[in-house]
Amino acid sequence: MKSIDRLQERQRLQHLLAQFPIVAILGARQVGKTTLARQLADGSPVHWFDLEDPADLARLADPGLALSGLTGLVVLDEVQRQPELFPLLRVLADRPAVPARFLLLGSASPELLKQGSESLAGRIVWHGLGGFALDEIAQEEQQGLWLRGGFPRSFLAASDALSFEWREQFLRTFLERDLPQLGISTPSPVMRRFWTMLAHWHGQIWNAAEFSRAFGISNVAVGRYLDSLCSALVVRQLQPWHENISKRQVKSPKVYLSDSGLLHALLGLSTQDALESHPKVGASWEGFVIDALIRRLGVHREECWFWATHAGAELDLLVIRGNRRLGFEIKRTTTPRTTRSMHAALDSLKLDSLTVIHAGDHSFPLAEGIEAVAFARNLEDLIPLA
Repeated sequence: MKSIDRLQERQRLQHLLAQFPIVAILGARQVGKTTLARQLADGSPVHWFDLEDPADLARLADPGLALSGLTGLVVLDEVQRQPELFPLLRVLADRPAVPARFLLLGSASPELLKQGSESLAGRIVWHGLGGFALDEIAQEEQQGLWLRGGFPRSFLAASDALSFEWREQFLRTFLERDLPQLGISTPSPVMRRFWTMLAHWHGQIWNAAEFSRAFGISNVAVGRYLDSLCSALVVRQLQPWHENISKRQVKSPKVYLSDSGLLHALLGLSTQDALESHPKVGASWEGFVIDALIRRLGVHREECWFWATHAGAELDLLVIRGNRRLGFEIKRTTTPRTTRSMHAALDSLKLDSLTVIHAGDHSFPLAEGIEAVAFARNLEDLIPLA
């Protein structure tokens, strides 16, 4: 199986390691954290501890003794398994001249690790790692990335059938082994059913009452299920933007599965033809494009929102950085047109620009302040934000 050199990710991490004594790479299981860390080492001396390996855990029986004498790069893989190491890392990071840099690899969000990592404030930087991005693949592989998702073993599989089989195995292992290791005790059949229902809800506004009725449990309980999958980095919430304007605005988040390939596996879609004929094809493409947009622009997910009013006006993605407000609409069509909703968003939100990402081959202006950009060109017409 071929491999892909994630050059921009490596360069970003090299920069962060030069600035911070501790860098944490966070991403879902099997997304390529370990491979990227090995590429980052690139033959240089590195001290590696896999916290799922009994032999490495034995080496860390006395972590102060094991880690304090090391120099260079120290990698702690699956660090969420040993959060009690964080206070020691604070002490090691505060040593004069910083003889060692620590690279932490984790399969849980900073919120799930918060209790153990609070002592590292000012010493650690969190770097989210997703699957393969558009700028890491050839343009002709774009459809395959959408269908299979960005997990390396899924995207690089020899056939669609083998890719689908890998994702099915991933789902089973993730539910039966990985979630319990993160301290999430919901039975795997229940979580599989919930995750599948979320797949059918992909791209819609979260409705706890709907899920509560389906599962016969409280709104609070289904909220915990959602939080569990978000903490494990396989589901994302896009928060609503609302401000003091004259329109009644939606105040519940949208939910998206983090990886399009896992979405399609949960929906039972193993081929492009099956995907194209499925009712969720538009929502699937929207989530795929939004993720690509966020990564292309180089913005943090905390800077990203959606906007909707109860009267029907909406904006798929709102990016706010400083005083800049950029709006994005996702249209799976080759002939995008302006709509009343677009003009309402442009006016109500005081957008600096509104970009319509479409499925055609060309980019062109649609109206004053509104530009159509072809997704087929891997978003090369969009300039990352400084």
